Amino acid sequence: MEALIPVINKLQDVFNTVGADIIQLPQIAVVGTQSSGKSSVLESLVGRDLLPRGTGVVTRRPLILQLVHVDPGDARKNDDGGREGEEWGKFLHTKNKIYTDFDEIRQEIEAETDRISGNNKGISDEPIHLKIFSPHVVNLTLVDLPGITKVPVGDQPKDIEVQIRDLILKHISNPNCIILAVTAANTDMATSEALKVAREVDPDGRRTLAVVTKLDLMDAGTDAMDVLMGRVIPVKLGLIGVVNRSQLDINNKKSVADAIRDEHAFLQKKYPSLANRNGTKYLARTLNRLLMHHIRDCLPELKTRINVLAAQYQSLLSSYGEPVEDQSATLLQLITKFATEYCNTIEGTAKYIETAELCGGARICYIFHETFGRTLESVDPLGGLSTIDILTAIRNATGPRPSLFVPEISFELLVKKQVKRLEEPSLRCVELVHEEMQRIIQHCSNYSTQELQRFPKLHEAIVEVVTSLLRKRLPITNEMVHNLVAIELAYINTKHPDFADACGVLNNNIEEQRRNRMRELPAAVPRDKAPAAGPQGEQEGTGTWRGMLKKGEGDGLGSGPGSPLKGAVNLLDVPVPVARKLSSREQRDCEVIERLIKSYFLIVRKNIQDSVPKAVMHFLVNHVKDSLQSELVGQLYKSGLLNDLLTESEDMAQRRKEAADMLQALQKASQVIAEIRETHLW
Repeated sequence: MEALIPVINKLQDVFNTVGADIIQLPQIAVVGTQSSGKSSVLESLVGRDLLPRGTGVVTRRPLILQLVHVDPGDARKNDDGGREGEEWGKFLHTKNKIYTDFDEIRQEIEAETDRISGNNKGISDEPIHLKIFSPHVVNLTLVDLPGITKVPVGDQPKDIEVQIRDLILKHISNPNCIILAVTAANTDMATSEALKVAREVDPDGRRTLAVVTKLDLMDAGTDAMDVLMGRVIPVKLGLIGVVNRSQLDINNKKSVADAIRDEHAFLQKKYPSLANRNGTKYLARTLNRLLMHHIRDCLPELKTRINVLAAQYQSLLSSYGEPVEDQSATLLQLITKFATEYCNTIEGTAKYIETAELCGGARICYIFHETFGRTLESVDPLGGLSTIDILTAIRNATGPRPSLFVPEISFELLVKKQVKRLEEPSLRCVELVHEEMQRIIQHCSNYSTQELQRFPKLHEAIVEVVTSLLRKRLPITNEMVHNLVAIELAYINTKHPDFADACGVLNNNIEEQRRNRMRELPAAVPRDKAPAAGPQGEQEGTGTWRGMLKKGEGDGLGSGPGSPLKGAVNLLDVPVPVARKLSSREQRDCEVIERLIKSYFLIVRKNIQDSVPKAVMHFLVNHVKDSLQSELVGQLYKSGLLNDLLTESEDMAQRRKEAADMLQALQKASQVIAEIRETHLW
């Protein structure tokens, strides 16, 4: 199982080549406040001085430190200067350059930090990758994070505390990460910022290991026995105490090896019962063991994650397509595929079906039978017609003669007015279908034919051709729908079978009115029995013209107040209908007309509700479906347009390369995990 850590290092190398962190690999993150001894702990694990030192925030970028154990016989490397060493380091950003001088490694860390983070003590979340090869280390992957701080110093950003905290949480939130919480022994463990942050993401402490530093700097008369025994702050993975080199030791060039020997002597003297469970060497072995077990537990999920990502990137790479070789064939293929997908979206057989909303043919069906149908049903057959309007139409249809029967012409005039109201919702139905046909273009571009995203000019040209085709068909379809309503208005078919009952009602009513009129006619009055005339030869009674003219103003037929001749008739005045109680005959006539209008209107509405969708399908939807392929080929399949239409977007080649590199990295990672299974390490 010892070989599991090199496997993870190999996986890390694979993903470093593409600069991606999409896979959260098992690692150990070192968390602690400034001056808590984090750097000293890491250097003790490495056995060499390699980390920058100073006041304030020194670690300003995450340092991913991979320790690789090599056999002593193989541990000989030459750097660029020809110097040979049994320990050496390599940075990812310097490619294959080998460093045998650890002072140069420290200087490179400082230079690379300043290059990205600047000189103002700011921080960056872009990591530095360093790999150390040595026969004196155990296999580990450690991440050194900036120390937790509270107050900005010098020209540090005002929100430096928030920046560092967010950076730490980003790394330790990884469920595959072991948290190494470093706390100084000469501080109160109950106030440990490292343990506090660790508990936010690991409340159960299942992946947190506490390290207590500076055991030799505790106040006289005190010790860390209770802390190391876990009586103060219990940590499931344990607490390990270490003794670091002091700044004086570092200034005097005290080696790490000498410091580890002094540490062992201190623990034997001060904590003899706990000496074998504390110290740098025990910490290294513990971390190695924890990381191996953690890797073993994470590998199944890691394998699944890699396989899922490989499938996703394979699909992504396929959508980007291969570089174009045969332009004519590629253009024809893309045009045909778009036309097919457009038609399939209308028919409901498209590969990508919307689940969030109706689309394509389903929405057109909804427009026909729900939107348009309900709108027509909501139109009141008698809407906009008052009883006075109907009565006025009847009177106007009789001309100067009083009518004995309800004139049919009044029914025809009124029903045409009502049928005309069906034209507006019918044209709106055409508009809605046209808008949906336009939306299908975008749907096909986004979901069905992702290859079009490679060629933005071709995509724009296809959209323009289809839009133009729809635009040409719109007035033709509108004209047909207008004609459907005009056809209904052209001839009022009172012999329609469904209208027979209503006609029968009208005929019976007319016959009844005729009989009633005949009964109501007065007997003829002999001429010699006529009333005598007045002194002027006419009697100014209500039955004479003079009497009628005299009372004309009250009837609405006389002159207005401004008339120059008082009592005379102004023939230009038009009587204004006023609300009044209708006679029984007028009431009966209006009811008959209303009944006939309603009956005939329902017949026409049924016809329109059936014929308008058919017209829209024939003149717009089906015509576009049938002619789309030929229209696109005729407009775009031209030799002079090939180079322009098949010009890829600027970033497509780069995206294709990135996807190919990532897919290759994932495939290598999958092979590495397969090797683990074959060697029974898993």
